[in-house]
Amino acid sequence: MPTAYAILTGLIVAVAVATWVVPTGQYDYVDGAPVAGSYHAVAPNPQGVGAVLLSPLQGFFDAVDVELFILMVGGFLGVVMETGAINSGVAAVVRRMRGREKWMIPILMALFGLGGTTFGMWEETMAFYPILLPVFLAAGYDALVSISVILLGAGAGVLCSTVNPFATGIAAGFAGVSLGEGLLLRAAMLVVYEAAAIWFVMRYAARVKADPEKSIMAHNRWPKHEIPNMEDAPPLTRRQKWVLAVFAAVFLIMIYSVIPFADMGITALPTLGWWFPELGALFLAGGLAAGFVYGLREAKVAQSFVHGAAELLSVAFIIGMSRAITALMSSGLITDTVLHWGEQLLSGAGSVGFILLTYLLYLPLSVLIPSSSGLATLSIPIMAPLGQFAGVGGDLIITAFQSASGLVNLVTPTSAVVMGALVFGRVPYDRWIRYVWKLLAIFFVLTILFLILGAFTG
Repeated sequence: MPTAYAILTGLIVAVAVATWVVPTGQYDYVDGAPVAGSYHAVAPNPQGVGAVLLSPLQGFFDAVDVELFILMVGGFLGVVMETGAINSGVAAVVRRMRGREKWMIPILMALFGLGGTTFGMWEETMAFYPILLPVFLAAGYDALVSISVILLGAGAGVLCSTVNPFATGIAAGFAGVSLGEGLLLRAAMLVVYEAAAIWFVMRYAARVKADPEKSIMAHNRWPKHEIPNMEDAPPLTRRQKWVLAVFAAVFLIMIYSVIPFADMGITALPTLGWWFPELGALFLAGGLAAGFVYGLREAKVAQSFVHGAAELLSVAFIIGMSRAITALMSSGLITDTVLHWGEQLLSGAGSVGFILLTYLLYLPLSVLIPSSSGLATLSIPIMAPLGQFAGVGGDLIITAFQSASGLVNLVTPTSAVVMGALVFGRVPYDRWIRYVWKLLAIFFVLTILFLILGAFTG
């Protein structure tokens, strides 16, 4: 199987070729949103070899905030790992959970799902992969279990976003509906989908635990010397406990700081509104604090921070290359053309046919535009008015949009989170597809049924 870099390079070249054959056009925009029915042809702007070579750099520029955040997380972890607090802490957890390791899976997945459905916890999960990976490896599971707990836990929550302001909130604003419309349907979906994801992961984890040879990663395991030996790990020292306190505080502050309480109607708690620059500064400060409380010398803190950041450099590269695809489409003026084709396809359909076609249309659109907020901004102003003619409310269109976007972003190579997570776990892309496709099929069928139910009851 080609590496993630080769897959993304192939997609970049394919998009560049498409700019030579796909008709170019644009919508008129008002306040950043396209106006339905305003699509018009524009002069072509095909992307050649130079554009292909420059597109990864443009992707790096577009995603610099995320990339720097990843490097700051790596630096923070480098300092914490230098203290030995993580290994000793993981050993303590594994020893305490011996015989009950499987219960970490539903608890953590439910927490990540809650973050995904409320504030769109997705890119933020990147900070958790290097933390939980050694925990599950040491407990006798494979890397797929660790990745699944985070990716599928948060992913099911994002797919069934209830009050997520970055997907549901933006889409609701463009559709002219309140955030509460369609909430009961999406809440029911959340319970069903999260339960299905937990069952899926626990079933696979139990099989791997009983017989490691049944792991999809059986022929590509982590080397034993890289898996922490929990039996030989020394007990936690007082200074290591202080490091773990700093470690926990940084992650709790991160989670709190990105929750938009004001947008959710919660006024008792202040909304910080932090994003990747502020979060990167938080992890930088956390790394310095961890080194200070452990008593590391300044030179050792700097060396550990730089080494930790270097460990995650490949993840930052993957994120930049993922963004390059969207940048190339925009430069080639074909993004609006693809959206216009969808507008033509959906005109004149009945309510059930319209909502199902909308869902199917959003699947390929989500590959081309992996950002849920970007896809909502581009498409909902067009789709919502079309839905009114078909007797479909804006809230159901939002459900179709975020369900498709959430499903695709669990597997698409244009998702920086998916590709970054696989790099963390050293999981080949084909193994991930082989592992997760059955759960995706379940999600797909469930979504069809929920959308039909919504069309009949709406």
